[in-house]
Amino acid sequence: MPFINVKMMAGRSTEQKRALVEALTQAIVDTCDAPREGTTVVLEECERENWARGGVLVADRQQ
Repeated sequence: MPFINVKMMAGRSTEQKRALVEALTQAIVDTCDAPREGTTVVLEECERENWARGGVLVADRQQ
């Protein structure tokens, strides 16, 4: 059974997360012929002060 783990920065609405989960699930069903009921999606949110790119915290880039 497929397991999808998404790590992303916090700040998206519940509706956006709902749409993302649906789209990812449908992609697995369509591409891998996996059962919808057996497909698991986990969203892990990180705060911007815990995410860095190029040695700089994302929180610092937005100031």
